[in-house]
Amino acid sequence: MTAKEYLGQVNVLDKRINAKKLQVEATRDAAEKANSVLTGMPNSATTNIRRMDDIIAKLVDLENELAADIENLCLLRLEVTNIIFSLDDSVHATLLSLRYLQNKDWHDIADEMRYSYRHILKLHSHALKKVDTKRHPMPCNAT
Repeated sequence: MTAKEYLGQVNVLDKRINAKKLQVEATRDAAEKANSVLTGMPNSATTNIRRMDDIIAKLVDLENELAADIENLCLLRLEVTNIIFSLDDSVHATLLSLRYLQNKDWHDIADEMRYSYRHILKLHSHALKKVDTKRHPMPCNAT
């Protein structure tokens, strides 16, 4: 996995969590609709109860997955933050933080850091190499 892919995991997991939140909301809405059918005079109460049980089971599973993803995101953010801020160059650390932790686009980063867009991309390339070095240090040859 490249440094860019490694750092980008935060954004990918964050998007997955947001999608699951929407899925939980939709499932919760379905449960409420199924519940309102149960309170009326349905033709077959057994079918509706099973449907409600299935929806509730799915909702519980989704909420458990969401909680696990949120926990993983917290751990990943901490790990990525530690790597970024362990870099010796504060400019590189700031750039990577803005891009991968705050999810800002390149033009906003360039404006905020008061560098040209092209210079930001060059700095990014150098910063990624430093992250790779931090993640995969060269072994010492003791001869």
